Amino acid sequence: MGITLTDWSAHYSQGRGFRRLGDDEKRLIVEHAPAPEGGRALDVGCGTGEMSVYLASLGYEVDAVDAVDAALARARTDHPDTAVRWLRLDIERDDPAPLDDTLYDLVVFRLSVAFVHDRTRVLHALGRRLREGGTVLVVTPLAAHTSAERRHIALDEDEISALTCGWTSVQRIAVGDLAALVLRGPCADTVATERSVPATGNAVAGALAVVTDEYGRVLLGWSKRGMWELAGGKIDGAESLDGAGVRELAEETGLRATGATVLAILTDAAQGVPRVTAVIRIASFTGTLTTAEPEKFTRWEWHDPHALGCLGPLFTPAAQALDAVWPGVISGLPPVHTYPHATELAPVTGEPAEAVRLRRRMADSVIAGGWAPSAAVQEALRTVPRHRFAPETDLKTAYDDDLAVVTRRDKNGKATSSVSAAWLQADMAEQLQLKPGATVLEVGSGGYNAELLAHVVGRAGRVVTVDVDPYVVHRTQRLGAEAGSGRVTAVLGDGGLGAPGHVPALGFDGVMITHNAADIAPAWREQLAQGARLVVPLEMGGYTRSLTLVRRGDVLHCEHWTYCGFVRDRGAAARSAPAVRLADGEVTVRWEDGEPGDTSGLEEALRGPRREVSTGLVVRGTFNFETLQVYAATTLPGFCRLTAREGSALVAQQDAAAMLSDGSLAYLTYRKVKDAPDPADRLTEFFVHAYGPAASEVAEQFAGCVRTWDQVVREGGYPPLTVHPAGTPDEQLPAGDVLDKPSARLIFQWPGRVPDGTQALLAGGGQRA
Repeated sequence: MGITLTDWSAHYSQGRGFRRLGDDEKRLIVEHAPAPEGGRALDVGCGTGEMSVYLASLGYEVDAVDAVDAALARARTDHPDTAVRWLRLDIERDDPAPLDDTLYDLVVFRLSVAFVHDRTRVLHALGRRLREGGTVLVVTPLAAHTSAERRHIALDEDEISALTCGWTSVQRIAVGDLAALVLRGPCADTVATERSVPATGNAVAGALAVVTDEYGRVLLGWSKRGMWELAGGKIDGAESLDGAGVRELAEETGLRATGATVLAILTDAAQGVPRVTAVIRIASFTGTLTTAEPEKFTRWEWHDPHALGCLGPLFTPAAQALDAVWPGVISGLPPVHTYPHATELAPVTGEPAEAVRLRRRMADSVIAGGWAPSAAVQEALRTVPRHRFAPETDLKTAYDDDLAVVTRRDKNGKATSSVSAAWLQADMAEQLQLKPGATVLEVGSGGYNAELLAHVVGRAGRVVTVDVDPYVVHRTQRLGAEAGSGRVTAVLGDGGLGAPGHVPALGFDGVMITHNAADIAPAWREQLAQGARLVVPLEMGGYTRSLTLVRRGDVLHCEHWTYCGFVRDRGAAARSAPAVRLADGEVTVRWEDGEPGDTSGLEEALRGPRREVSTGLVVRGTFNFETLQVYAATTLPGFCRLTAREGSALVAQQDAAAMLSDGSLAYLTYRKVKDAPDPADRLTEFFVHAYGPAASEVAEQFAGCVRTWDQVVREGGYPPLTVHPAGTPDEQLPAGDVLDKPSARLIFQWPGRVPDGTQALLAGGGQRA
């Protein structure tokens, strides 16, 4: 039986303490963790505060935490004049909200770490609060120097090995009869590790139990083999796979499963011997966790799923089993064949209080920003556990309302799937104007966004989500089974075709596209109910806006625009923008819509004289020119995009709106014309730079576009927009500027654009009179 809070309270109330802070410990801190200017330190299990006060004397700003009120009361009484922030916090069990978002240069566990059960998780969590170059310092008694009756206050060598694995830098220093562990770099990659004893027989068959507690943390044991492992072992005779997992869990940990499902069967080889591993997902359990087989395991601890990639050595089948439960949570694993088994699995509950608080904070921020005015979307934000659909991500990042969480990258490191920023997901959900019982199509899967929509449409509604990537579909299914509503159907397919076989009789009540789209696929319109809405992040000249389009007949009418960005489409409709590299690759011109223009002569022009024309547009402070981007892209003939290497001597802008006409190139740039301490007081002027024989003409044309936008368009915002099928004849289109896509014709009715007959603006586009 461990020491309880009641025991600790009595300990401190009776005037008892711990051994005094010695000079050798003080020298250790001065040598290995001197206080930097403005340094902050955290003293964990501070007791009566002797270490806290010493750290403050070195120049640290100190937070001192303890779970026992009596200890903090004595600390405040004994050190009334010390500038230490005394905080009541159980570092293992409580939400760390009292620490705010503080980062530390030093975290100290003096004579306290042995009393922390899940010490690996706690140390790694605090390690993520370290500033660059920060240190975790553990000072602990050693079991070898401690009497049997006081064994609980000390660590043995196996426990020290478990505690220090997963850190990139570990230094052990003797401090008298104590050991000091200086830990830095709290995320050494998890390494799939095999046991040193070769497998025997013709094949090995076993079962591993994946069990989580009420906080959603998974149980792992530090084995005598020097690695983390799941509870499990070989199948005994003719017993069932799930029965083997349940038996091994009870034998090794004392926990008794009350629900077990064979989630998947894995096959690989160990030392050349075929190996079959059944992954058993435990839904719930009873009993008290113990180290029931000390000859096999040193200790059992609960771990956060997002920290599983930073554990150090992890038994290979255990790593693969964890990845089967939470795909992507551990990277770089050796190959394994996975055979999913369970077709239906009840959600497994459990989350820490910190997740609840951060989710509430995220929702409040999104709502305060005006992105979620409806009660349905507000409740979805407050309810759906976003972190469980990004299990490889720490809670703070998962619940940052302004961050997209990348969940898959290609071989070049480019993001191909993500959980989008919460404010944008809320805005897109709102734009659909869904009612209870609606059926929704999502193109581009991930899990969380689909579950938000499922929460909005309620128990009678459903969501069909489609993705072209088998891994993304599998991950969506798996994470949805763990934490979802059961109202999301994930389908493998090209989202440009919609969801054949899943379309309601009257069409979907809403369609949401969650990737950048170069075009509007006909299936999205055709599978959408009349009067329903399609929300799509559409690229126009390379600039992405989320458009809310209402279907009326075969025409889509835009009623809302949102500035945004997503990962790009990877289906059959995905488009690679044609580009021309100039000046040995220093400058690139690309056409996001239409065909490339004639760049002959531009090589010489770029190295020749430059024409500069002021647009006359001078802006103060932070400036919103998002409508200018789309205006230029849809009204300027020969519009293109220009990019340049950083530090280019040829052009002044790394990424710019540009136009190509008459063998000449012009692009929009700006420079600061007045600096000021307050950014709101700074002035910026916009210019056009142009090259080539018609430099003056194209520069004036581009500058005129900017002036017209400033005088006529800017205050009015985005224009009326309609989207027509690609085959619509010109005479059936309304007046306006035309942007032709392979599957759609977009008509922009910008103010001040007087129709004067059909005029070519982009390759395949023009203006309708």
